[in-house]
Amino acid sequence: GCFDEFNRINLEVLSVVSAQLKTIQNALVGDLKRFQFEGREIALVNTCGFFITMNPGYAGRVELPDNLKAMFRPVTMIVPNLGQICEIMLYSEGFETARVLARKMVVLYKLAKEQCSKQPHYDFGLRALKSVLVMAGGMKRDPANSELGEDSVLMRALRDMNVPKFIFEDVPLFLGLIDDLFPGLECPRVQQPSLKAAIEGKLEEAGYKVLYDQVDKTVQLYETMLTRHTTMIVGPTGGGKSVVMKTLQKAQGELGLPTKLYVLNAKAQTVNELYGVLDPATREWADGMLSNIFRDVNKPLPPGKDERRYIVFDTDVDAVWVENMNSVMDD
Repeated sequence: GCFDEFNRINLEVLSVVSAQLKTIQNALVGDLKRFQFEGREIALVNTCGFFITMNPGYAGRVELPDNLKAMFRPVTMIVPNLGQICEIMLYSEGFETARVLARKMVVLYKLAKEQCSKQPHYDFGLRALKSVLVMAGGMKRDPANSELGEDSVLMRALRDMNVPKFIFEDVPLFLGLIDDLFPGLECPRVQQPSLKAAIEGKLEEAGYKVLYDQVDKTVQLYETMLTRHTTMIVGPTGGGKSVVMKTLQKAQGELGLPTKLYVLNAKAQTVNELYGVLDPATREWADGMLSNIFRDVNKPLPPGKDERRYIVFDTDVDAVWVENMNSVMDD
């Protein structure tokens, strides 16, 4: 078994796990076919093994107890070679000039990391690179882009995936870097005229002044949500986050795509009340607030009806509650 993020388990549980592992290891050393485990006799497969992954020193993580550390052989991972990973992924997505494009992409992310302002939500790591590569692959296979060259497809993916996350001052800097790495390439953004008109109409209807930047942010949110199934809207109080989200909801409704928002505050209850909890005595699962909403959201729609459903965490993000969403939010 491979246990991911192992050191996020509570210390009390870890001590129980170490006792259970010791029992299994002793049975393996004794070359037993059957052994006593938690009061029951069970069969032992002699090829079974345990692997754990952990990030020491993160918030919401605990140090492994010494008796548990002694049971595992540590393997330290090094920083991955981004260029090689990019090249292989581009080849697998169907790009023929992958080597040159991978080099440009890694240089762009390195320069952006060095030259852009330092913001807590900026990420120029492997995860961010991977999602751009997957999007670029999807765009390359799209018949609508058959006339575009490979460098134009990658340039568009890099621009459309990254520009929405930059603060106002960093946008020209990033676009300048793209121009330097892809000189002479003119690749206009895909226009969304009907969506723009609906957004402007809904902003006027709500009594807001129609600003180009706010309309563009709403379109960016729409485009980001087409490529990612989890999106974070970041900004100061009064910055227009709720307006952008609710305007998009209303605009999509006007375009024949009803949108339902499930808004909750993740920090208004404990983690167990949010996600649910397994009763240690009866082994019965009790749903939490989020798991109830998830079940509701995943109920099938009646035939012929289409609806978008978004779960909105209107709250501060911290490792205590959001770490449990780690693999759910992965692309």
